[in-house]
Amino acid sequence: MAETRPTATAKATTSVQPKKSSNAISYLAPIICIIAGYVIWRFILGDSGNFTKPDLNGGFWPAHKGPKGAWYRMYEGGIIVPLLMGLFLMVVTFSIERYLTIRKASGTGNVSDFIRKVQFHLANKNVDAAMAECDKQKGSVANVMKAGLRKYREMIGVSDVSTDQKVLAIQAEVEEATALELPMMQKNLVFLSTIVSLGTLVALLGTVMGMIRSFASLGEEGGAGAASELAVGISEALYNTALGIGTSSVALIMYNIFTTKIDSITYGIDESGFTLTQSFASQYK
Repeated sequence: MAETRPTATAKATTSVQPKKSSNAISYLAPIICIIAGYVIWRFILGDSGNFTKPDLNGGFWPAHKGPKGAWYRMYEGGIIVPLLMGLFLMVVTFSIERYLTIRKASGTGNVSDFIRKVQFHLANKNVDAAMAECDKQKGSVANVMKAGLRKYREMIGVSDVSTDQKVLAIQAEVEEATALELPMMQKNLVFLSTIVSLGTLVALLGTVMGMIRSFASLGEEGGAGAASELAVGISEALYNTALGIGTSSVALIMYNIFTTKIDSITYGIDESGFTLTQSFASQYK
């Protein structure tokens, strides 16, 4: 029996190159933010000059009493407060980092206008002009479109495969380029989504610890003085709740803003892939 040879297909080569990026911020930022939170809590809020009865022995957690203002009362919320401050600083850090990354991924100008210009050039069979538009736009949509256009131009010169196979090759190129672009936009969003829940839980832990400490003081001392201490302790414990809820709220808002923007870019990428395949199928039957 004669050997059956596979049908010729378009070349599987790709012009898409993996993106190289440092992920150091994912490891360093949480550590630095927690340390910064402790420094703010211990040496700014917990400065001895901010209390009428400072604990001059210092140490890791001085037992200062009598804060001179509501802001400094936050210090008495306990050791959970610097952790919550660290979480808030993480929200700020990763929000700035994601904003800069997604802004770069958005490119310049309106994506819809960019796609219409590319469609116009492809309708006139001017692939080079279409690629020049990609160089102007510079965003993730343009990167995917340019990768597809390279394969588009390559397939125009291929004659030993069918149009359907050429379209599939262009589509595969677009999908590969998309697979490299999307992780760059979604990276580090996990920190924001985690802090949405973690901030509230850590705040609840701080509140519970403060309540335990307050009721323990009530049980040991008794009388009107203890009731006063209880009221102060509850107030201090609620600082944990307020700080945690505030941190979670900001994280949730920023997460939703960034995911909405990423969805918009993803839609543009999908539209660009559809534009390329449909254009090739209609222009080079």
